[in-house]
Amino acid sequence: MRTLALILSALTATAQERFAGSADLDAAVEEAIRDNQIPGGVLLISHQGKVLHRKAYGNRALTPAREAMTIDTIFDAASLTKIVATTSSLMKLFEQGKLRLADKVSVYLPGFQNGKSEITIRHLLAHFSGLRPDLDLDPPWSGYDPGVKKALADAPVAQPGERFLYSDINFILLGEIVRKLSGKPLDQYAKETIFAPLAMKDTMFKPPAGLRGRIAPTEQEKGMAAPLRGLVHDPTTRFMGGVSGHAGMFTTADDLRKWAEMILNLGQAGRTRVFSPLTIRKFSEPQTPPDQTILRGLGFDIDSPYSANRGELFPLGSFGHTGFTGTSVWMDPSTKTAVILLTNSVHPHRRPPISPLRSKVATITAAALGIDLAGVLLTGYNETLTGPGSRRAVARNGNVQSGLDALAANGFASLKGRRVGLITNHTGLSREGKRNIDLMAAAGVRLTALFSPEHGITGKEDHENIGDAKDAATGVPIHSLYRGETRSPNREMLRNIDVLVFDIQDIGARFYTYACTMWNAMEEAARLGIPFVVLDRPNPITGVRVEGPVLEKELESFIGCFPMPLRHGMTIGELARMMHGERKLTGKLEVIRMKGWNRGDWFDATGLIWVDPSPNMRSLNAALLFPGIAMLEASRNYTVGRGTDAPFEQVGADWINAPELAAQLNARHVPGVRVYPTAFTPRDSVLKGVLCQGLRFVITDRERFNSARLGLELAVLLERLYPGKIPFERNERLIGSRKTIQAIRKLTDPRTIVQDEEELLRGFAAVRDKYLLYR
Repeated sequence: MRTLALILSALTATAQERFAGSADLDAAVEEAIRDNQIPGGVLLISHQGKVLHRKAYGNRALTPAREAMTIDTIFDAASLTKIVATTSSLMKLFEQGKLRLADKVSVYLPGFQNGKSEITIRHLLAHFSGLRPDLDLDPPWSGYDPGVKKALADAPVAQPGERFLYSDINFILLGEIVRKLSGKPLDQYAKETIFAPLAMKDTMFKPPAGLRGRIAPTEQEKGMAAPLRGLVHDPTTRFMGGVSGHAGMFTTADDLRKWAEMILNLGQAGRTRVFSPLTIRKFSEPQTPPDQTILRGLGFDIDSPYSANRGELFPLGSFGHTGFTGTSVWMDPSTKTAVILLTNSVHPHRRPPISPLRSKVATITAAALGIDLAGVLLTGYNETLTGPGSRRAVARNGNVQSGLDALAANGFASLKGRRVGLITNHTGLSREGKRNIDLMAAAGVRLTALFSPEHGITGKEDHENIGDAKDAATGVPIHSLYRGETRSPNREMLRNIDVLVFDIQDIGARFYTYACTMWNAMEEAARLGIPFVVLDRPNPITGVRVEGPVLEKELESFIGCFPMPLRHGMTIGELARMMHGERKLTGKLEVIRMKGWNRGDWFDATGLIWVDPSPNMRSLNAALLFPGIAMLEASRNYTVGRGTDAPFEQVGADWINAPELAAQLNARHVPGVRVYPTAFTPRDSVLKGVLCQGLRFVITDRERFNSARLGLELAVLLERLYPGKIPFERNERLIGSRKTIQAIRKLTDPRTIVQDEEELLRGFAAVRDKYLLYR
């Protein structure tokens, strides 16, 4: 055994000689020891499956006698238990189909909150359950079952999904769920399914007395004759007998390396497949509500007040955890790097957190690897529900050129000599405010036909029977695609056309009909062998956020002709590519890209001229509110502000008590928006001439605002305060999901509805990502 140890030490030393960061890492850890931040520790750096740095520092014990730290020291891992034992066990059960993230905790633990809680498994794993940080320990109690009983009954201090509250109670419950689903205590199940397959021979709960000499002691609490050694430091776990989902595991740096490299290798450890790559990705990607700034995976920390051990160079997309006793692990899948720092900073007494040391170690490591991570920080990590670049602060004055501007810059060369049909309206303006029709005619493009969508070529008509016409300036005939049953051009309309061009400003919401006008025309053009060209324009409410129910296939119609969410986060050109690709159209599609547009740009950052895209879409604020507010506008007894000076910025009815509704909606603390009671009388449309009470919406933070969340909050609140007033069947094609309607009728917490929709949203986001043109 001694010979093997010498060989391993020699190999490690050789690797460390090649690692540029070793000297700086030594200096950082040794300084922490000199400053009495830690008594000692073990630091291990793994990169692409190779150990770059592996060293013991300082002392394992200071009292009752000094003992030198050794590489094989066993540490009380504290909260690393949460990811290595509990989360890993849950990942295994998840793969076996025994666990669903969206299920309420009460499905698995019927006694939880008397079976009435909306808290889900995902809430527990991401620390958004609203449960307190820990159980009360006074008066003292003991035993695993009493601990679980207390956790089942502990009252939340916040609503599920409302805010991040790091809670050991979450993982006490999750540990019990492992026991219930596997039929084995957490320590036994983790050993059999995780530790043993990875040959983690020194990882366990309740280590035997024979290992005491290798275990790093922790705190000597008041009244104790000696420091804790081999007995878990966490008092709640001690009360529970040494095994809990939140603490109790002991381990070594070498064992953690095996686990971390398996995670970084997407579940593969040598010839052993521990997890599916999809499971690793699922649990390590952001799972927190989209309107929250904190990022947590399922068990894993990504970007929160606890993630100092990411350092200042590892990118978002890396993940890990810390432990109260001074332990930490951080993993970066983009570089396949693991940083493992194990200390017993609570020995023989508690010290300030070692966050600065953890951060230094990670930063030194990333810098020494010589990898350019700067680009990754902004765009390398695709936050699935928010899109590439979504964490970029947006406060710029851009100089965006639309697809029309780009095509005009080369004199419309690709259209010359062809008979052109143009689907457009009043929004088809250049950066200088000139009509596309006039620009094309002036350039000698042969325009043979124009096609107008809902609201007509001028965008002023607000009815369903818009007639054909002629363009006054050019005399080109205008075919209405919004007359009677006509929603698509027919063969006769396209008879003298060689290429069909689409140039209309969309608004970024699924049920805004211009996208379906485009799809209908693109489909007919493909059938007739006519090339289709889309002049791209910005998504005015950014190309970042993806929100709301995904449209169910059986609910497709002209106000929703593709299975996408309320807020899709795509430009009209990207939508065309997705529809064309996913529906496998054989016709030729070309998208003329914009220049200078970033996904995080709001319309006011583009420098382009705002023209009301439709008669009631009168501001960027209205466009942002529209996906959520318009969910219910098929109701004939409820107005979304059409016929007033502020459509989609206010709602009302003659059966609403405005002060009551405003108070209760504000009490929900929907991020980024406030409301105040109002009264108004629509001059036109629904409830024309009827005095209505209702709400006026004020956007306070558009970066955090989730329009679909607001729409769901409003729908559930209206059903709770005024049961049966909203005819949800009339609105099902707008909402797009009968499952969501059922949840609204059951008065399900809207935050839970949002969480439940994330699975479908992630599926859409994966499809969407293939067709994005801008990053």
